[in-house]
Amino acid sequence: MENHEIHEVLMNTSELALQEAHVTGDGSHFQVVVVSERFAGMSRIKKQQAVYAPLKEYIADNRIHALSIKVYTPDEWQRDRKLNGF
Repeated sequence: MENHEIHEVLMNTSELALQEAHVTGDGSHFQVVVVSERFAGMSRIKKQQAVYAPLKEYIADNRIHALSIKVYTPDEWQRDRKLNGF
């Protein structure tokens, strides 16, 4: 699976309503950074589950072997982006 394919799946998932998605990886191990207002007030586990949901078929058939997820609200992203140089 390609980075752009994961990006497209996430950005086209209406339940997430993402403002931004950044995907890096090497073919089966991926890192995802997503930003959405919908994550406000959600527990860390609920945020992770929300991002995993549209990708579960790709995880099940092993097109995605490992997935690291960082989830932000727009305010959190503004703060952390400055700190981390995104």
